[in-house]
Amino acid sequence: MANLRDIRSRIDSVENTQQVTRAMKMVAAAKLRRAQERIFTARPYAFKIREIITHLKRELDPGMHPLFQVAEEPASALVVIVTADRGLAGAFNSNVIRKAEEAIEELYTVEQEAGKLQLLCIGRKGHDYFKRRGFNLLGDYRGFFEELSLERTRDIVDKINEGFLQGDWNEVQVVYNEFKNTISQNRIVEPFLPIPRDRFLTPVMEEEDEAVVPVEETVYSVDYIFEPNAETILNVLVPRFLYYQLWRIVLESNAAEQGARMVAMDNATSNADDLLRELRLDYNRARQSAITTEIIEITSGAEAMEAG
Repeated sequence: MANLRDIRSRIDSVENTQQVTRAMKMVAAAKLRRAQERIFTARPYAFKIREIITHLKRELDPGMHPLFQVAEEPASALVVIVTADRGLAGAFNSNVIRKAEEAIEELYTVEQEAGKLQLLCIGRKGHDYFKRRGFNLLGDYRGFFEELSLERTRDIVDKINEGFLQGDWNEVQVVYNEFKNTISQNRIVEPFLPIPRDRFLTPVMEEEDEAVVPVEETVYSVDYIFEPNAETILNVLVPRFLYYQLWRIVLESNAAEQGARMVAMDNATSNADDLLRELRLDYNRARQSAITTEIIEITSGAEAMEAG
């Protein structure tokens, strides 16, 4: 009977876990709907302002704004890594961390060896991972997604811009998961500073460009008249552009996280069903075996008494 109790205990444990995973799936689905609404609202503005900035940079002297200026020999760098604050989202965090490690090895090995590489980790998982491995971290942004807001994103962008203008780093890259759909994400390494001359396109941006704007129409040939002047417009647009690019990035990561968690909890719930099916089969077999053993013992006892 001890074996039956053990199996019954495992069945109860798996059923309790399944209730938790089913509830977490429902919560993630609700959060995903809200996250999708936010990202679908933010994307058009972020894409359009990027297009305007790219056009201005092509038409004007890049030296008109310091955030356009490319260092001749970049000697320091900042990598912004966007992960989640919580786990239980499948390979969501491990994928973006692996992508960040690959980018650091490919782009900034020299800077890392010279101690000129800094990381800014948005989200607890990335912060804890790279801190344990001795990387030089800038700030502490654990718990960022618990109070996701544009104001907090602006504070991060202001710190990034300040360090760039002071020469603390000559290049800034952002590594994150872009929301593609509910079941998949694109792992992106996106240049942030200096603002790239050519318009950077993620896979989602390319799809939307192909759906809306023919390729031949993306070549700019229009002369603009700037009022009051180009420098004033740049000083207003560039900070706003960077605010909304990072805002779009954290919204992409948030939507991708909820999608990954919903899928992970759905898979966990399905796996629990399979495990319960096997455990109940084992339980019935063990119960049948125990009953058969008891019948044999009773029959043998009865026969022994008759023989005596």
